[in-house]
Amino acid sequence: MYAEERQRLILERARREGRVDVARLAAEYGVTYETIRRDLTALERHAVLRRVHGGAIPVERLAFEPTLSQRDTVMTQEKDRIVKAALAELPQEGAILLDAGSTTGRLAEQIPADRELTVVTNSAPIALALVPRANINLMMLGGRLRTRTQATVDAWALRALEETYVDVAFMATNGVSVERGLTTPDPAEAQVKRAMIGAARRVVLLADHTKVGNDHFARFATLDEVSCVITDTGLADGLAQELAAVGPRVTTV
Repeated sequence: MYAEERQRLILERARREGRVDVARLAAEYGVTYETIRRDLTALERHAVLRRVHGGAIPVERLAFEPTLSQRDTVMTQEKDRIVKAALAELPQEGAILLDAGSTTGRLAEQIPADRELTVVTNSAPIALALVPRANINLMMLGGRLRTRTQATVDAWALRALEETYVDVAFMATNGVSVERGLTTPDPAEAQVKRAMIGAARRVVLLADHTKVGNDHFARFATLDEVSCVITDTGLADGLAQELAAVGPRVTTV
């Protein structure tokens, strides 16, 4: 296979899956890691990919924040496995916080009926999903509703979180890396996420492997503020160990 053809296929995969990994590409195409790195460098020079640790992401991901409905259609099997593992982090009773996100939304749907929980959320879809649940004491954070993510932000949400303390905060993120911590494109959402982490005894991050190694505009936490990271086995070699070295327990499923 010519380099140009391989690079075209790599770009198509990156745009379809949100990320490509050096190790996987090298194994699939039967070439060395260095050959794939040269391919990624060539694509980066054409301004269609950006190199990240262990692979690359399409530039579209840097400038475009996908809607909640768009995010809910990708990495679905991985997200379901992450949610199954996250159920083990739920307390038997008490209070939890569910951040707005596609994976946290799936977790809300899977909360066992035998748990008496107070659930605090800034997500309109999560709140609507939990309204019929008799075992859930639902607390919806107010504020401005962002259409793209259907999450409440700004002063009303922040004021409520100042008076809130929960056992576990289940957090979502657009990116997480050892260097930058947890990041998201929107500063208003970053503020609320930061306040959520401050309102929790433990923080559990739910992030599929396409989020790991990526950085976005606004940082809302460092990795040493996270108790546990639950991700999937698509993670590039060595990344789980790098994350764990900073502090959090890392579970891959």
